[in-house]
Amino acid sequence: MIGLLVLFWYGLVPIAGALVSGFAWRRFRAHFNKLRLVPLLDYTHYVSCGRAPQSPPPQGSPGTRTLRGRKNSPGKGPAGELFRLTGSFESITDGHTLWVRSPDLTIPVVLTGAQVYMLPTEDRDVREGLDLTEEAPQRLRRDQVATLTGEVRVFVGGALSPQDGRWIFVATPETPLQVIFYTGDERSMATRVIRAGRHRNEYWNGVTPYALVLGALCLIAMAVTFLPRPAFRLTAITAFCAAFVPLYTLAPPGLLLTIVYRRFWQEARVYRSFRDLVRLPLIYSSGRLPNGEVYGSRPYRDVPEGIPLLAPGIKKSRKDLWHVFGVLDPKNAAMPVPREPGDSFAPFGAIPGDPEKLARKCTRRASVLEVFSWLLLLAGIGLNAVLIGRIITLLGTQV
Repeated sequence: MIGLLVLFWYGLVPIAGALVSGFAWRRFRAHFNKLRLVPLLDYTHYVSCGRAPQSPPPQGSPGTRTLRGRKNSPGKGPAGELFRLTGSFESITDGHTLWVRSPDLTIPVVLTGAQVYMLPTEDRDVREGLDLTEEAPQRLRRDQVATLTGEVRVFVGGALSPQDGRWIFVATPETPLQVIFYTGDERSMATRVIRAGRHRNEYWNGVTPYALVLGALCLIAMAVTFLPRPAFRLTAITAFCAAFVPLYTLAPPGLLLTIVYRRFWQEARVYRSFRDLVRLPLIYSSGRLPNGEVYGSRPYRDVPEGIPLLAPGIKKSRKDLWHVFGVLDPKNAAMPVPREPGDSFAPFGAIPGDPEKLARKCTRRASVLEVFSWLLLLAGIGLNAVLIGRIITLLGTQV
C-alpha cells in the first residue's frame, strides 16, 4: 500500500503533468513555425488586399497609419486570413487591447483568449553554444502586460477580423492568437523562440506541488493511524519515511547522483533544442519565402567568411559538408554564397551536415541522456532509501 501511494503521488501524477506540459510546449513551437509561413503584415500588403486606412491614427500615435476599413462585406477583404507582425509596444487600452506600432502601421490586438508570452532576455553570446540554464518563455496575464516598458518589442501572429470598421488581431477557435514580447535583435527572435520554447524540467510542472503535498499527507495520515498499534509500529515508521521520498534527492550520498542527473537532463534539453534549430530552414519546403524570395541551401567544405552558425555547439564530422541556408538567385547559378533573407524569420547560416540526419542524431542523443539521467535519479533515491531502511531496521530490533 505504501509503495502504491508513493508510485501514484510522486510518480504517475507528476509524469502525467509532464506529458501535458511537454505537449503544450510542442504545440507552442509548432504554432509559431506555422505563423512563420504567413505573410508579414505591412501597409503595402494591406493596400494590396483592397483596403486602405480611412481614419486618423489613435491619440498618441503620430506619424503612423492605423489599420482601418469600411464596413465589411461578405467575401471582401482579408477577414480571417493569417498574418504576422512585429513592432514596438505602444500602449494597452480597455485592459485587453494592445496597440502595436510597426514602421508604417499601428495595429490593435485583442488579448482576450490570446497566448501571451515574454521571451527570456538574451544575456550571452549564442555563438558560444546553447545555455544549459536558459529559462522557458514566461506566460503573461493581461494585467502583467500593462507593466511592460516601451523598449519591449512584440511579435503578433494570428487572424485579422473586422470590428467597428477597424481591422484587428483576434483569437479564433481555429487559430489561437500568439503574442510574444521580446528584447534584442529581431533577426534572432525566431531561433530564440524555438530554442527556449520548452520546459526546463517537465517533472516540476503545475500539478507536481499539489501531488507532493497530497502524497505526503496521505502517507503521514497512514503513519499516524498505525503508530498507536505496536504490531504495526514498523509500518508506521516506513510510511512516515516514505512521505519524504522527494527530499531523498537532496540528501547525501544520493545528492551526488542528483547533481549528475541535472547535468545530463540539461544536456538532453540542449540536444532537443539542436534538433529543432537544424530543422528551422526545412519549413520552407516550397523553396519560397512569404515575401517571394527564393530560399534554399548550398553545400560547402568550409564555412564561408561572415556566415553565422545556426546551431552553435554541434560538431561536424569529417565526411559531412556545411549546408548554408539563405536566399538564392535563380538567375545567377554562380552566386558564390546565399545572402541574408529580407524576412527576418527565415534562418540564415550554416548547419554542419544534412539537417534531417542531424535532427535524428540529436533526438537519439537526447533520448539516451534522458533515460540515463532518470536511472541516476532513481538510483540516488534508492540508495538513500536503502540507508534509511537499514536505520529503520536497526531501530526496530532495538525496540
